[in-house]
Amino acid sequence: MKIDNLYEQYVEEGFGADGILNKFGIKYNDTFNFAYDIIDEYAKIEPDKRVLHYVNLKNEHHEFTFKDLSVLSNQLANLFTAGGIKKGDFVLVVMKRNYQYWYTMLALCKIGAIAIPATHLLTKNDYVYRLEQAGVSAVVATGDNPEIASRVDKADEALGGIVKQRFICNVREKTPDHWTDIDAEIPKQSETFERVATNVRELMLLYFTSGTTGYPKMVVHDYSYPLAHIITARHWQNVVPDGLHLTVSDSGWAKAAWGKMYGQIIVGTCVFVYDFDKFVPEDMLQVIQDNNITTFCAPPTMFRFFIKSDMSKYDLSCLRYCTIAGEALNPEVFDRWKEYTGM
Repeated sequence: MKIDNLYEQYVEEGFGADGILNKFGIKYNDTFNFAYDIIDEYAKIEPDKRVLHYVNLKNEHHEFTFKDLSVLSNQLANLFTAGGIKKGDFVLVVMKRNYQYWYTMLALCKIGAIAIPATHLLTKNDYVYRLEQAGVSAVVATGDNPEIASRVDKADEALGGIVKQRFICNVREKTPDHWTDIDAEIPKQSETFERVATNVRELMLLYFTSGTTGYPKMVVHDYSYPLAHIITARHWQNVVPDGLHLTVSDSGWAKAAWGKMYGQIIVGTCVFVYDFDKFVPEDMLQVIQDNNITTFCAPPTMFRFFIKSDMSKYDLSCLRYCTIAGEALNPEVFDRWKEYTGM
């Protein structure tokens, strides 16, 4: 396959001497940038290859090719820069499972801004803490929960106004004051974007930890981070270029980045996004069956609910490999799942 040609630029047989990336045969240069060197390059090699398949509770499907993500991220990067976002800015991203999350993250990567994904469950005080601690200058949010924009506005007001730019997608009714509607503005932007120079050791991504022992702490990753998750995708999740991979995670959690974006796209699989609010095991099993999911990753709790359902109703023969993350998997669930699926 053509797609293997690009993948093989970053992976070589054998083991290096030092470092986890070298140990797994992963190589890169000092200017590596996931958005330019993976997305844009794949868009040249196989522009029409499907890379993202989205479905929501209304059974609305949206599919994106590598060319689509390349162009959309360019347009959004142009919109962001016109709005004042620049290299080195910290940008809070609160987008649930909206498909816009993928080209938002790519656009920020192209600009050289540092993305801070966050869950939509944050309170006003949570926003105050994050905006202040990280020095956030811009926010990108989903509008399918109007409370998100309201909480951000109130948090910023409490800080005396540090957020200079606000962008929103999936607006239900009226665009909130001082927010720019991404969906309406993207088509007006140029489809080309001049490459911004970034270094592999510069900051690309920031997460606030869950804060189990006090306030959440900031954890940062540089531009080599996507390459590290070739290991996750190829050697653990076992995704394949002709597959369809589903990781169950809201985009506010780190698992969305390492579980269904970076390594998975580098390996060349198509990422499947199921946009839901409340987990219903029967619905998830139906989605797996109807969309022919090949690789699947979810917390053990979900598997516990699956085996309590009538799994005989579903044809899961499409699945090739399943993984868990987040907590330990007890033997009973493991054994029952293997009994039902053979995996």
